Amino acid sequence: MAGDGPVSAETLALAARGDAAAWKSIVGEYSGRVYGLLRSQGANPELAEEVTQSVFCTVAAKLADYEDAGRFESWLFRIAMNRLRDDARRKRRHAKPVGEGEVLEGLAAASPAGPARGAGDEELTALRSAVARLSETDREVIDLRHIAGMSFKQMSEHLGEPLGTLLARHHRALAKLRALLEGSAADSRAEEARKS
Repeated sequence: MAGDGPVSAETLALAARGDAAAWKSIVGEYSGRVYGLLRSQGANPELAEEVTQSVFCTVAAKLADYEDAGRFESWLFRIAMNRLRDDARRKRRHAKPVGEGEVLEGLAAASPAGPARGAGDEELTALRSAVARLSETDREVIDLRHIAGMSFKQMSEHLGEPLGTLLARHHRALAKLRALLEGSAADSRAEEARKS
């Protein structure tokens, strides 16, 4: 059942009553998407794995009380993003200075897992760089749609914004991303021309 699309209300009800197969279906359907969303938000692989596990522990504990029919994905992704923000706040409170080399290594390790699996290293690097240059609000729309796999209706519910507004935001974010990628490609071609 994993990968067949959103889980049904019946599956959620069965999982809430302790049905192992239903729970396995939920985890199979959503764990990769939650992990991908966390990575796209800059979490390193270890943190993304830790937060993903924590999210599903929370869901398991609260699923019996879950009543917001039809909004499970929004609820799940909201838990994930809140957990990631909590972790970031906790780390800021306990931050300690590091050397410049360590910062750069940390940034390289925290580069998000991109949706373009199978793309060449250069293309993936260019895509990650372009996404990182988007504003936080543009990245959020791109990540929710293309990493978390949310529909625009789900995004609307999750963010509390009208559907038309989200469609427009997504269109503008993609246009900005395309422009950044085209600019990066033009810069690369100019660099190659200078070298030859």
